[in-house]
Amino acid sequence: MQGSCHCGAVRFTATPPLRPVFVCHCTQCRKTSGHFWAATSVPLDRFQLTHSDGLRWYRSSATARRGFCGGCGASLFWQPDGEDRISIAAGVLDGQTGLHIAEEWFLQDAGDYYTTPEPAEQLTGSCLCGANHFTLPGPMGPVGACHCTQCRKLSGHYSASFDAEEASLTWQQKSIAEYATPGGGRRGFCPTCGASLYFRGADGGFSIEAGAIDNPTGGQLESHIFTADKGDYYDLTDGLPQFKGWD
Repeated sequence: MQGSCHCGAVRFTATPPLRPVFVCHCTQCRKTSGHFWAATSVPLDRFQLTHSDGLRWYRSSATARRGFCGGCGASLFWQPDGEDRISIAAGVLDGQTGLHIAEEWFLQDAGDYYTTPEPAEQLTGSCLCGANHFTLPGPMGPVGACHCTQCRKLSGHYSASFDAEEASLTWQQKSIAEYATPGGGRRGFCPTCGASLYFRGADGGFSIEAGAIDNPTGGQLESHIFTADKGDYYDLTDGLPQFKGWD
């Protein structure tokens, strides 16, 4: 089985069988991916990096590190210390995986925008390492989930974002890398920890990754787009409208 980041600067192979997919809603995974993270795992003796020019590692805790692409910001790996295995974002695997979601972790840390929205007059956002901090007026409002191949490759699962006026952001700290997408948009991420932060469309539209927000958001997940490209390892069961392409 093969996988890669979106720009191709990181590519790998993983020899089956792979562990079923675990979904994690912890704050770290939500910061890194911009929504929540879903990963399989494989022993290191069945994992091989075939192209690693873009690979960057961030020490996210005392016991593990996270791997991402420094070129496009794709969230790729989680590797615990002292263990002979590596977790791989299911969204970066190419083609049909034959996998399924078996467990969900840290639901107590789930974002309010996909559980129970709480009022918010101001939003505070940041990356995982703290190199980026910003505020903007709340509430978050409607949140859209995108299952296109690009969003799945970059987030490691699928993305969730909300529209905002870029001029409304006030940056307290800013350290940004941008990836120019094939469609003319630009994705902003932290070059130190790889956390996904925003997308600026070719038409000037601007959206922020919902998982980057720290405080209650007042937002609400409202729909799924590009479901024709969604991963085979998960189903959409929340009852929200689904669109195979643009809504």
